[in-house]
Amino acid sequence: YRDLHTFELQAPTRLIEWARGNRVCVAGYGQSDGNEILQLIPPPTLLTKETQGLCPERDFKVECGGFSERPVYSLKYVPDTSLLVTSGPPDSSLQVWQVSAENSDVIKSVSTIATENGTGQSWAKIATISARAPWVLHGSRLDRVQITEVESRKNVYTAASRGSEELSNLAFLDCNTLLLCCATGRLCLADTRQPQSLVDAASVPSAPCSEQWCMGTRHAAQGSEPSSQPVARLSSRGLLTLTDLRKTSELLALAKARVPSPGSEFLCVSWAPALEGYLAISGFDGTVHVYDTQSWDSSGREAEPIFVHKGHAFGGAGGNGDSPLVTVHTWHLQKPRTLLSAASDGSLHVWDWVQPCGKC
Repeated sequence: YRDLHTFELQAPTRLIEWARGNRVCVAGYGQSDGNEILQLIPPPTLLTKETQGLCPERDFKVECGGFSERPVYSLKYVPDTSLLVTSGPPDSSLQVWQVSAENSDVIKSVSTIATENGTGQSWAKIATISARAPWVLHGSRLDRVQITEVESRKNVYTAASRGSEELSNLAFLDCNTLLLCCATGRLCLADTRQPQSLVDAASVPSAPCSEQWCMGTRHAAQGSEPSSQPVARLSSRGLLTLTDLRKTSELLALAKARVPSPGSEFLCVSWAPALEGYLAISGFDGTVHVYDTQSWDSSGREAEPIFVHKGHAFGGAGGNGDSPLVTVHTWHLQKPRTLLSAASDGSLHVWDWVQPCGKC
């Protein structure tokens, strides 16, 4: 490691979200007496673009927080606002939160976005954007995807689909283009200007019905088309596919990750925003694997990770005696090789690995 910071949360978290001013938002899940939503100030070394060496202050600090009566399974910061949107069981409704003003340390609930026929549906997957207005893209199934204006709660788009597969991820590629990933691995492109049109992308390799998939998208580089950025899909067996959305009929690459056992409900794959061709996966055990995809082809051979973060695995057994499981990870927005990861034991790690000689 080049650097490693740890922070202990009061409860396990399954999400990490960057907010304004390089703040980090986290939230708990599964607590019967309330689930914390916290905005944390990262250690000073993470607030600078360059590594500053030793720093006397190495901890996260809680800046403000609140409590949710329901488990928080997804949390998204609404860009250019002080709002957060969350979702979680027992239905597909959304909760909107106001992050505190300077004279307050409270994150307070301000509204609920109810969904049509939301009762009985699984929790909604969400994505946010503020290109035209603060919008939230949300849905639990392919035939229940819509865009809602966050502040007015007005519905501005509803996708039309004949399928009802459960969704694992949603993403805005730009203010008009949406990408939807089903738990079966099916990818669909949608356009807000053509509500009746959903375009299927390349299918995933045939697999058992029980196999689950998730996706990771990369923010488009300045001046490039969003569709030029490859989409990664990860299965609970450790299969990884890369798809070029400009050629949706074929896979760009296929590889197999070396995983100890089938993945959990916490499957996560993400692209490095500041390091070309690098992605990370987690959700199989107490580790996070980082891969360089630039040499991948369509052979489906086993890929060798360039780095494995094992810090959570050595953190000790959880309350039920099981080893900690990484529930989520995310990349730092400016520091190329810095990641944040959280685990089921409440541990939050920030780490930066040393790049081997001859690489990058």
